[in-house]
Amino acid sequence: MLKLYTDQNYLIPENRRIVFPLLFDLWYSPNQNLLEKYELVTDIEDADIVIVPVDIAFFHRNNKHQELNNFITGALNHNKKVWQYSAGDYGKTSDNAVYTFRLGGFDSKLNANTFILPSFITDPYTKIPQSFSSLVKEEQPRIGFVGHASNGWSKKIKEYLGYIIYNYKRWTKKVDTDYQPFYPSAIKRFRLLSVLQKSPDVQTDFIFRKQYRAGSKTEEEKNKTAIVFLENIARNPYTFCMRGAGNFSVRFYETLAMGRIPLVVDTDFRLPLDKNINWSQHCIIAKEQQIEKALIDFHQKISAEDFEFMQQNNRKLWQIYLEREAYFLKIYSIFNTASE
Repeated sequence: MLKLYTDQNYLIPENRRIVFPLLFDLWYSPNQNLLEKYELVTDIEDADIVIVPVDIAFFHRNNKHQELNNFITGALNHNKKVWQYSAGDYGKTSDNAVYTFRLGGFDSKLNANTFILPSFITDPYTKIPQSFSSLVKEEQPRIGFVGHASNGWSKKIKEYLGYIIYNYKRWTKKVDTDYQPFYPSAIKRFRLLSVLQKSPDVQTDFIFRKQYRAGSKTEEEKNKTAIVFLENIARNPYTFCMRGAGNFSVRFYETLAMGRIPLVVDTDFRLPLDKNINWSQHCIIAKEQQIEKALIDFHQKISAEDFEFMQQNNRKLWQIYLEREAYFLKIYSIFNTASE
């Protein structure tokens, strides 16, 4: 059992969306399996780990920097491990003495105490009228994609203006996140998908959107586009995955959850539980310039039996490591061992 201390004054209904993710399952919507591993205590002296209760950006937005610093300093003075949560596309890793949980970032710049959170999605097979089954290997690799991918100067100018505006907020201290260089993701997706589309050795099943989720606004429109998206993953053994505004891909986790094989563009990302998972056994990671070759070479080398086995393992990987409850059970194993 790991004993956790936090400032419970922050665990109010208004903070449900910004709370440290594990606290949601311990406080707002109690998860029995997690409650058997973690216990919330009211005295910091009794704790193994101290958790900053909400996204650290909350303290910046509300001019409560000193309150955050005092909370962390107090925990460290008690010789406690400290966990903090940095939400959003960009995120921030701060003190080396603090364990930061975030969605993305650049692996070469992240410290050893940074843990990547998976995107916590619901099981995609609950949204479409089919269950998981592996696809057989065909002569050529067949890859799918549905999403925001467009080209042209107007799009590039729009993305660059958005980048300038965001960094102006960083420079003027209105937001406090790690810096990242300009990365026009929709344009890069279009160009790389076009490379695959033109290849005589690759079968493609692509639907290009000019806006995120095709610009859908109503729940009915969102549900329709979601079904098209998920059915595309289901019918193709490979799915093209690349970062968006932040250096991570939600599609990557959706592909694994559906038991398919992600082809991921290497953008210096870090994947969850990288010390526990051999990611080379679950996806193809390729540099931009080698995307076509990496896919073709992988497909030619893998046996028909291993091809189906990999799909089955990817579905199990999501269920055992990356689903919300499963992830924090693995985190428990890591920190419980370390505290013994």
